[in-house]
Amino acid sequence: MIPDTNVVIAYLEGEDAVVQTLSQWRDNASLLLPTVVESEVLSFNAWDETERRITEQYLADNFISIVFDRPIAHVAAQIRRTTRIKFPDAAIAASALYLRLPLITRNLRDFKRIPGLDLRTI
Repeated sequence: MIPDTNVVIAYLEGEDAVVQTLSQWRDNASLLLPTVVESEVLSFNAWDETERRITEQYLADNFISIVFDRPIAHVAAQIRRTTRIKFPDAAIAASALYLRLPLITRNLRDFKRIPGLDLRTI
């Protein structure tokens, strides 16, 4: 499973449904985190420097990092050409498509336009 930025932030903010669901999924499978999601999460302005360091450590300890490399970049470019969604969303979707994994998101509006993307929501 690959969580979108909004799901990771909801988890870190302690939203019960998200914490419970992600914890269950993590117990049954690895959670992978695209570096684009990590960048978006760490740029979230609501945290002070201590919270940001704790978040960095949490992400490192609980997710397998998925680097935005050339093959994923090509998939993202194709998504952007055909759907015109923003780059971060295209990169996140491309990671899920390339790895053939479901994307967990609350942003169904943008992602539902991407053919073949397995979407899950919390």
